[in-house]
Amino acid sequence: MGKPGGKNGTPNALLRAALKAGAVTYEALAWQVRGVAAEMGISLRTSRASVAQWVAGASPAEETVFFVVEALSRHLGRTVSAEEIGLTTPALGPTLDWRTDTLAALNDLGRLDLDKGRRRALSAAAYSVAALAVPGSTWWTQQAERAASRSATGRRRIGLGDLDAARDMVAAFSRIDQRHGGGHARAAVVQYLTSDVWTYLNSRFTDDRVRKGMFSAASELAYLSGWMAFDNAEQTVAQHYFTKAVGLAAEADDAPMAGHVLRAMAHQAVDLGHPDHALELAAASVDGQRYELATPRERALLGAVHARALAATGQRRAAAAALLRAEDDLAGARPGDEEPGRIFFFSEASLAHETACALRDTGDLEGARREFRRSVRTRKASTFTRTHAVTLGYLGSVQASQGAIEEACATWARALDAMDGIHSARARRTAADMRQALSPVRRRGIPAVVELDGRAAAYLAASA
Repeated sequence: MGKPGGKNGTPNALLRAALKAGAVTYEALAWQVRGVAAEMGISLRTSRASVAQWVAGASPAEETVFFVVEALSRHLGRTVSAEEIGLTTPALGPTLDWRTDTLAALNDLGRLDLDKGRRRALSAAAYSVAALAVPGSTWWTQQAERAASRSATGRRRIGLGDLDAARDMVAAFSRIDQRHGGGHARAAVVQYLTSDVWTYLNSRFTDDRVRKGMFSAASELAYLSGWMAFDNAEQTVAQHYFTKAVGLAAEADDAPMAGHVLRAMAHQAVDLGHPDHALELAAASVDGQRYELATPRERALLGAVHARALAATGQRRAAAAALLRAEDDLAGARPGDEEPGRIFFFSEASLAHETACALRDTGDLEGARREFRRSVRTRKASTFTRTHAVTLGYLGSVQASQGAIEEACATWARALDAMDGIHSARARRTAADMRQALSPVRRRGIPAVVELDGRAAAYLAASA
């Protein structure tokens, strides 16, 4: 529950006043704190009695402070600080602030992330809904001006060869992520980003084209580190890297790259159950030059996730229209088109996957089943193994929801086959979802169910 001593054990009048002003009951706050922690994969036993102890003067556990602050911020609809409610901000607590200098913040984030002794503060912090607000036009202008005024600190001049090397590393790390999952080699991505690439960003460039290209490559690496963290259920870590990736894209004046990251943030927000915020992010990703300057495949990806956010907010017609536009955009891609390396993976299979998710979220299970099958049929599974496994898992869940248990078991068996060698929390969740879906029929002795349940249990035990 907590330990005495925040204010020498005296009653916390600030917390009591905040709860009263927001009409928040002790039980409601406890429920919200548990919910915020659950997003991070943390199970808390916070109860009404816990909150009563905090109000009486006990201090929540250091990690719990993050969740209390975020829970109240969400309830009140504004950012609440720990000090404002009579608590102490954890000493190593990371901050999410669009106004900070991007390179300085990236350096600090990387150091914290790679330091095993200090990393706990980063991974334990709460996913911040307030930080999802997209900066206004003034911020984007200021980022571009900041980039133009940066002073080089290194002696080395960075040229096209250095940029090509960085881009090659982006492509290599992206392939590793797709093949083996976000739990594999993310530290190597962060190390390269915050050492070699960070040094490049602070050096002199042969021309402005190289400078912008290097900042774009850094943005892609920050995005990739965030996406790998998201795939491995490290939600707050992902949010921090996504934020830095947007800042780097803004300094590169790379609108499509910024849209790409905002799209990923929308995807994360949908998965974590924040549909309204997800829609704001997705709408921003397809706004203006982020969509207009993007390639056909990029536009299709942005549009597909926009459709998912629309579906998550119950806007079925708008979601259908967005999906049709994404189909048209993808159809406009031609062999030989110059495509950014970051979206080399977006294809018919990818669009079918996102379309299926949107249809599933609107209750169209038959449509979702059809599109998941199309995704499985058209994806190059040997290269995009992680996504292939997740798609099979989703397809099996839809089949099970329609009562086709044996068919679902056959699909899930293929998913487990594909998961071999993958380090991904999304893959683990797929296996856990299998077992949960099978629980009502587990005792019927159906051979396919018994075999699959045993395989899923073994996979979860081995990958824990």
